[in-house]
Amino acid sequence: MVDLFLGKVLVKNNKDRDELDTEREITLRLQNRILMLFFGSGECERCQEFAPTLKDFFKRLTDEFYVERSAQLVLLFVSMDETEEKQEKFLKDLPKRCLFLPYEDSYRKELEVMFEVEETPTVVVLRPDGSVLSPNAVEEICSLGPDCYQNWQEAAELIDRNFMLAEEFDESKMRSMTDPLRRLKYKVETKKKKRATDDDDDDEEEGGGKGPWG
Repeated sequence: MVDLFLGKVLVKNNKDRDELDTEREITLRLQNRILMLFFGSGECERCQEFAPTLKDFFKRLTDEFYVERSAQLVLLFVSMDETEEKQEKFLKDLPKRCLFLPYEDSYRKELEVMFEVEETPTVVVLRPDGSVLSPNAVEEICSLGPDCYQNWQEAAELIDRNFMLAEEFDESKMRSMTDPLRRLKYKVETKKKKRATDDDDDDEEEGGGKGPWG
C-alpha cells in the first residue's frame, strides 16, 4: 500500500498544511496500517451529509480523547472537486488528522480509475499490502460506526504495533519502559531474601531452642 504513494506528496489537513514528501515520511505514516481512501466532493450533497459521520468515525478511533491507543488507521481524501477553492472549503469539514493529495496532482484521477469509483461518496478500504478490503465502506461506516474497524483489523490480519496490553500502560503499574525489568529483578531478590529467611528459621528449629551450654 505504501508503494501507491511513493514519489507523491501527501498533505496533512492541518493549519500549516505540512507535507509528507519523502519515502521515509510516507512509509512511517502508512506502513502496517489500514488505509481509507475517501473519494468525495464538497459539491456533492451526499458527501456533505456523510462528512460529519466520517469525521466522528475517524476521531473516535484515533483521537486520544476517545481511545487509549490510536487505531492503525489512515484517512486520505481524494478530491473530486472542480476547483482547488472548493476542495479547500470541503477539507474544513474533514478531520485535522487526515491526509489529502494536492489539487494539482493528476494522480487523483488515476486513483479514481484504479479503484473503479463510480459514485460519491466512496470509501475504499485497503489492507496494508494494498489489496482491497472493501470497495465502498460508506454504508458499513454509517450502520456500524467505529465497531466496523475491528472487522477490518481481523480481515486484514493487521499486526499490532503495540506489544503491551492496554492495562499494562496504567501508571500505577508502569512508571517507565524499564519498569518491567525492575519488577522482575525485585521479584528475584524478594525470593532470595525469603529463601534466606526460611533457611535461618530451619537452623533455629534444628537447634531446638537450646542455650549455649546445650
